[in-house]
Amino acid sequence: MSNHAILSADDHRDLRVITDHSASLGDAVMSCFTIPAEFRRLQNEFVILFRRDARSRSFSALALLGFEAGENLYLDGTEWLAGYKPLALTIAPFLVGRAEQDDGDAQVHIDLDHPRISKSGGGVRIFDDHGEASPFFEQTVRQLGALDEGHRASSEFFATLERHDLLEPFALDVELRNGARHRMVGYHIINEDRLASLEGGALAELNASGHLLPIYMALASLENLTRLIESKNRQVGHG
Repeated sequence: MSNHAILSADDHRDLRVITDHSASLGDAVMSCFTIPAEFRRLQNEFVILFRRDARSRSFSALALLGFEAGENLYLDGTEWLAGYKPLALTIAPFLVGRAEQDDGDAQVHIDLDHPRISKSGGGVRIFDDHGEASPFFEQTVRQLGALDEGHRASSEFFATLERHDLLEPFALDVELRNGARHRMVGYHIINEDRLASLEGGALAELNASGHLLPIYMALASLENLTRLIESKNRQVGHG
């Protein structure tokens, strides 16, 4: 369950946030939401996939962290094994809310029931004794802003991908050395052949709009599938 509230120094001055890494703090997830503006940071270590919402039919991007629910192969106890942690995980327990309509002013919300909320006096303060934002919270606000801005801009990115027919369904059967199998379905990836066949004008348009770089970053990220499978093999004792 979640318990969202608009963050304020008056109501939440004494709250602290635990910034460690662990499954009990919410890091045990198979995938997490990401945005095109983040692809460059992700592509060296994570697989970037796309998924279409069954109800809205809109696309979103995700960073793949494992092959089954609750599995994060970049987490080893309390150690984060990658050099970067996706923004969607980093900003918890904070989130962006908007008053009334989607284009209203952004507000910082906090999930008061999130496991990162410290109930024992440990963790990092959000506000100082004078109600001013702590350095930790100032950094979090910048990250929230980047994630929110990237999310709001991503609809144009996905509309462009669909206009040029650059997304194709993706399924993968992962067979581990112990004989276990994991089937990944319901995802999309960039159609590399279709991208290569685009005329110069279309490529120039993609480049001018800033969409070409994240497209190539998403393609490059697929090389990390082999590394992720090897991580899974090591986890089950067949590394």
